[in-house]
Amino acid sequence: MALSRSRRSNSSHEHFWPGYVDVLSTLLLVVTFLLSIFMVAQFYVSQESSGKDNVLRRLQRQIAELTNLLSLEKGQGKTLQDELAALQTNFASLKSENERLSGLAGAGGDKDARIASLSKELADKANLSSEAQAKVDLLNQQLLQLRRQMAALQEAISAWEAKDKESQARISDLGARLNIVLAKQVQELQRYRSDFFGRLRELLRDRKDIRVVGDRFVFESEVLFPSGQATMTVEGLAALDQLATAIVELEKSIPPEIDWVLQVDGHTDIRRIASAQFPSNWELSSARATSVVKFLISRGVPPRRLVAAGYGEFQPLEEGTSDDVMRRNRRIELKLTNR
Repeated sequence: MALSRSRRSNSSHEHFWPGYVDVLSTLLLVVTFLLSIFMVAQFYVSQESSGKDNVLRRLQRQIAELTNLLSLEKGQGKTLQDELAALQTNFASLKSENERLSGLAGAGGDKDARIASLSKELADKANLSSEAQAKVDLLNQQLLQLRRQMAALQEAISAWEAKDKESQARISDLGARLNIVLAKQVQELQRYRSDFFGRLRELLRDRKDIRVVGDRFVFESEVLFPSGQATMTVEGLAALDQLATAIVELEKSIPPEIDWVLQVDGHTDIRRIASAQFPSNWELSSARATSVVKFLISRGVPPRRLVAAGYGEFQPLEEGTSDDVMRRNRRIELKLTNR
């Protein structure tokens, strides 16, 4: 019989998992959260940059349109100038013709009328040329103003890009510092948790009904409670008293910046309970976890370092309906973790 107990004890120690998986998982979540903040910041920065690019493209399109319009106006002005030059040439030719025909009295009236008509046409062309030149001047002024706006916008974009690079450098530096701090806290919490587990293993080394599963100490319900009840037995009170002593000593040594808690989880087997006090396994498992928490508080454990939770029959350690399987599934689990 002693050999059998020894083998079971060794088996329980072989299944011990030095874990702290939850702590590492929490740290990974914190890092992931910070990276998510960084990605959201990058998204808004890219949106702002995209808006500035859109403004720049719109200004470039306006400049292209004004340039085309200016080219058309310049072409129209050149055409008017060519017509004006042709009229001036024609006028000079008529003037020479007038001088040649100055001696002919019968043709004097037609000559004056022709000269007047050409003069009027020349004046109209000159007015059109002046109007085209005014439009060209206005377009030049608008084009110059747009170029100035583009230069100012480009300067603002350059300044923003420089500021963005500086912000990214600061974020990278902050992330590196945070990783260093988190790594230090992980090492510290691992050390304190290792001490805590070591003390509990030493205190409970002779108990075959208390096992280590992963990063949890598991008490079979029969050790602490009578069947179907949430009031602890004398044997259960004695076992938890040793646990409370270890927690109080540990609480004094852990630095205040490490926000740790002892989570107490109640579990039942798959057999339903229906009584006036406990209508379901939820109420029974929660009441048992609460009883353990209240006892630890009475032994000096700070209430803010304790959490009670009931899982009913929905988190079994093993599947099956045999008596041994259901006995192992009826349990109280204790887990040291961070808040």
